[in-house]
Amino acid sequence: MIILEPTETDTEAWRVDARCRDGAASLVALFFSDDRDDIGRAKAFCRACPVRRPCLESALEREEPCGVWGGELVADGRVQLEIPRRGRPPKVRRPDPYFDHWSEGLSA
Repeated sequence: MIILEPTETDTEAWRVDARCRDGAASLVALFFSDDRDDIGRAKAFCRACPVRRPCLESALEREEPCGVWGGELVADGRVQLEIPRRGRPPKVRRPDPYFDHWSEGLSA
């Protein structure tokens, strides 16, 4: 297994202080799960993280396709305000909320 250590030129040096960083990638399944309980656990895990804001900012800048980043569920590079429901999607899709800045939609 190869573990990359951030260098001085790394723009995401905050990752060293991330609470989810254990060097073994043992939490990957939790942070990228489709299970509602796992998503809730991942969000709760992030609440005590000292680098929550830079983590979320970085994920949004990279337009991460999915996962829990900075304590928020991200899909297609956007913060999802609700956990997707299981089963058949509704016939008429609800409109996406609009925010001028990503931080307006952050949960407390």
